[in-house]
Amino acid sequence: MNTDHSIKSWLLTVDHKRIALLYLFSVSAFFLLGGLAAGLVRFELTAPKGQILSSEAYNRVFSAHGIIMVFLFLIPAIPAILGNFALPLMIGARDLAFPRLNLISWYVYMTGGTFILISLFSGGVDTGWTFYTPYSSIYANGNVALCLLGVFFGGFSSIFTGLNFIVTVHKMRAAGMTWFRLPLFVWAMYATSVIIMLGTPVVAVTLLMVLVERTLGFGLFSPELGGDPVLFQHMFWFYSHPAVYIMMLPALGITNEIIAANCKKRIFGYEFVAMSSLAIAAFGFVVWGHHMFATAQSMYSSMVFSIISFLVAVPSAIKVFNWIATIFKGSVELSSHMLFALGFIGLFVVGGLTGLFLSSLATDVHLTATYFVVAHFHYVMVGGALMGFMGGLHYWWPKITGRLYPEFPAKLSAIITFVGFNMTFFPQFIVGYLGMPRRYHFYAPEYQIWHIASTAGSTVLGVGFALPVCYLLWSWFKGPKALANPWGAVGLEWTIPSPPVTHNFLVAPVVTWEAYEYTGEHPAHDVLDHAHDHDHETVAPVREETHV
Repeated sequence: MNTDHSIKSWLLTVDHKRIALLYLFSVSAFFLLGGLAAGLVRFELTAPKGQILSSEAYNRVFSAHGIIMVFLFLIPAIPAILGNFALPLMIGARDLAFPRLNLISWYVYMTGGTFILISLFSGGVDTGWTFYTPYSSIYANGNVALCLLGVFFGGFSSIFTGLNFIVTVHKMRAAGMTWFRLPLFVWAMYATSVIIMLGTPVVAVTLLMVLVERTLGFGLFSPELGGDPVLFQHMFWFYSHPAVYIMMLPALGITNEIIAANCKKRIFGYEFVAMSSLAIAAFGFVVWGHHMFATAQSMYSSMVFSIISFLVAVPSAIKVFNWIATIFKGSVELSSHMLFALGFIGLFVVGGLTGLFLSSLATDVHLTATYFVVAHFHYVMVGGALMGFMGGLHYWWPKITGRLYPEFPAKLSAIITFVGFNMTFFPQFIVGYLGMPRRYHFYAPEYQIWHIASTAGSTVLGVGFALPVCYLLWSWFKGPKALANPWGAVGLEWTIPSPPVTHNFLVAPVVTWEAYEYTGEHPAHDVLDHAHDHDHETVAPVREETHV
């Protein structure tokens, strides 16, 4: 990883760790752009008739925020950055199964991101991130076609990554790494990859059909051309509801790793937590209809979707219960990444419980398309996924960079982010319940106080996000060097030097212990001692090990 620093060596690398860093830089840049658009939206909504934008410009800004955040940040962030870096290390593999495909996936992602940015800066897109027809296919002005093409490319990048993870987990586990010795983050990434492989092609085809209707005039979704707009919603949400779990499941997996390491305990009910990831993936594909309670969908179909949507809460609740049981009577270390993990649990619980209101037919009819929905999906998709990502980034940062970061500002960032997030989005539950529709530029004056409170919270949230940029950049260049295992965690990634050498393991590991083995003898530490005996610059040939 440290052998060559030329630009060519980075652009042509097939090392999964370097590709993870390429994703880290590019995804962070897109997050900054999406965050600036969010700040502009919040500032604009502090006055009932807006501040500086026309209604057309406002539509383009909030659409840009949604499209960038969903397709260029939330979906790829954890799998492409932390999954790419950590998954091969955690299962004892030298790399992913298809290293060149991994690099291609980054180039495809960048191509899609470039198309989206060109579309947003050359006329803009005002369809929102959902691209509902017939507006997106017939009436919308702006560069919608290029934006759809960009999202289409982004989907292929996800498919390449998911395929790589599935094959790697099946074929490249170290000797002795049985399925029920896998770290729970690997289980979560496996379930996420299954969703990506089964769901992403559907949305890719859907958006391609919108593109065909818009450019060639074929009637597929628009009633004016003989199409059916409800068909678009069925196809779009068949992917887009499971996509929520593409964002959430990796964050759930990270939380397991952090809680186990900071409580020095095996995750309570490990097998149930592992299976609950697969259960969430399975349920995710049969609940898309709850997004359509307010359409012409039959009442009986809605009742079935409502019941199934409630059932999703069961595997989610299993995870939360088992985390609490693990923390109970554990020697909990309140490190910065633990604070991010605890913040994740809090936001995930609020997001999950408010989802029950939207799963119920009666309350959903009142709340649909209001700010209540905006608050709910920000708690789940942004609060949950983002806190999970930040926790994982802090947890594996010493392994990624070989440097430690200062704990005090990191803890401060976790607390400010949690407080700022609740200040921003909890008022939106109230204003949504009171009847404020989402996406509106102008609104009734009685809602203004809630929007001002929300905007004030977003300022606090911005401070919470700015802090890590400062101390992590400082840490990268000036931070004290990290040991191989600064947190005292168990797991194969902590048995090798920080940062890892190019092929990860100097000697192919053989796993003889259970996951999260914190009691008694720690066989993982024997590997750690063995690794320390080697010169970091010398890479010994590694015996290929597969376990199917």
